[in-house]
Amino acid sequence: MNKIILMGRLTRDPETRYSQAAEPLAITRYTVAVNRRFKREGEADADFINCVVFGKSGEFAQQYFKRGMMVTLSGRLQIREWEDPQTNQKRWFTEVLVEDQEFAESKASFESRRQSFPKDDYADAPKSGGFDSIADSIDDEDLPF
Repeated sequence: MNKIILMGRLTRDPETRYSQAAEPLAITRYTVAVNRRFKREGEADADFINCVVFGKSGEFAQQYFKRGMMVTLSGRLQIREWEDPQTNQKRWFTEVLVEDQEFAESKASFESRRQSFPKDDYADAPKSGGFDSIADSIDDEDLPF
């Protein structure tokens, strides 16, 4: 079974392109920063996961998803392999093919948080990267697994 579920913040606005087919298909790409629950010294606080969504769902993401917004998504992991023509070495690209995507915070919450950051740059963001930690507010007994 190949199923992945993620919750994180968009690192940039989604970008949509359309296929060259007789009936153009929307192909939207975005990257989600997913916090790690535990951090080892010297490692990044988050993983940056490339996502691609097709059709009407892609058009929805383009229209409503914005950089910094918390989203949840599910889909399947895809690993593409190719040979770099310049170095003749194999390269891999990992991405999530999104099947379902949803908002994970209210619009009011997103807008109030967004106003506290510079429009073009998150350089002044708090050290946490603007991510909210939920690990401390949930007891292990509350988890369904």
